[in-house]
Amino acid sequence: MRRSVDGGGSIRPMAAVAGGAWVAAVALGAMPGSIPDTDWSRVDSVFSEYDRSNTPGCAVGVVRNGRLEYGRGYGMANLDHGIAITPQTVFRTGSVGKQFTAAAIAIAARDGAISLDDPVRRWIVELPSYPVDPTIRQVVHHTSGLRDYLTLMSLRGLRDDDYYTPEDVRAVIARQRELNFTPGSEFLYSNSGYFLLGEIIREATGMTLDEYAQSRIFRPLGMTHSHFHDDHNHIVPLRATGYAPTDGGYRVSATTLDMVGDGGVFTSVEDLALWVDALNGDRLSEGLSPMLETVEPLTDGTPNPYAFGQTVGQYRGVRTVSHSGAFVGFRAAVTRFPDRGTSIVVACNRSDAAPGGMALRVADVVLAEDLGPEDPPAPSGAGRGQGEGPDPVPVVDPTEYAGTFHSEELDVDYRLVVEEGVLRLKAGSGMDLELRQIGPDDLTAGRLRLRFSREGGRVVSFEVDAGRVKNLAFARQRTATGTR
Repeated sequence: MRRSVDGGGSIRPMAAVAGGAWVAAVALGAMPGSIPDTDWSRVDSVFSEYDRSNTPGCAVGVVRNGRLEYGRGYGMANLDHGIAITPQTVFRTGSVGKQFTAAAIAIAARDGAISLDDPVRRWIVELPSYPVDPTIRQVVHHTSGLRDYLTLMSLRGLRDDDYYTPEDVRAVIARQRELNFTPGSEFLYSNSGYFLLGEIIREATGMTLDEYAQSRIFRPLGMTHSHFHDDHNHIVPLRATGYAPTDGGYRVSATTLDMVGDGGVFTSVEDLALWVDALNGDRLSEGLSPMLETVEPLTDGTPNPYAFGQTVGQYRGVRTVSHSGAFVGFRAAVTRFPDRGTSIVVACNRSDAAPGGMALRVADVVLAEDLGPEDPPAPSGAGRGQGEGPDPVPVVDPTEYAGTFHSEELDVDYRLVVEEGVLRLKAGSGMDLELRQIGPDDLTAGRLRLRFSREGGRVVSFEVDAGRVKNLAFARQRTATGTR
């Protein structure tokens, strides 16, 4: 849809393009120079496999020199009713929402409502006192050591489409007796940390994260189709449905979870264009954009490129500030090239999309004259056998591991049972995994690793490592005779 801005600043539709897709050209902020000609058909080719009337797809926005220069939808926002994706379609954006949470925290810190060096437990009082308490600043940079709540809930046997509440999440975080590591010493992505940042906004300001973001970010920027989706029953005009591919087509992929902070922002390409333009021009609040791009090294001096809900890096020799998001049937990516006044936003309503890679392919087109040589490919041959340990084999003696083990931190039982000579791990309604052996008392099942301990030769406990959760303790339950 061709667009212009009337005297009152509203956006007026001008024209549609063929095939049901819509193109947008929207003036945003300052326009410091002329915009070079671009062969937009090359951008369209990046999304060509989605440009159909019987598949979900994506929307793209190219923001350059204060202008949404190109916005277009490819595929369908809703397959039930045959509604096409446009630049106004509203998507769940997964972890892209972290940059809005981080911006809210930065604004609250600049206002004096909080200090970035406050211990998290100053505001989340039910958190245990750890040997070293993580700070808000460490949470922002993912160096807090807080165990990831999505991983914890999956370790309880829950799935993305199972229901639990923000109160349940606070409770499970508070039950963790250990951190993954000493705060500041490592980087490990933690949805728990960003969920708690949203809770800190509530505790410090008396406003929900959505209310605070509406007041300080969305409304000031005119992002009228953006919000933190903290009520799954909330009606969202122009909302896309999320989908996952199946052998026979697609199925709806949605969630009833109401947690926000770590994600939960619903927005459109047109609204994201306003956001990235404000960041590139530091127009939300003077000095905020440089703050949001600030990185902090680990305690041993190792660089950490994760800033405030954004990763600072480079692509083909040009500095980037970016973040992607993925949850249920949605994928999104925001990739900014601040030194070139250019940003690319991609939002998709299909779980098999890779918007981060597509954004870079769009950058290859629109920044062709600015980019350096292509980045070298990642080293190959880094699979199992080269740093990942031995191949798993069937458990040598599965019966000695069989039994019921309990985790107080998860408040869940794991049942290790032998079925037809195979050791299986079962929990809740969503976990039934075959365990295989990679070493003495060292078993694995997919991303899980179980390290067992013995007393008097008998297996009595194990610790679980699962990516964003480390050293989670389980103890064998006593039998009716009192033995373990």
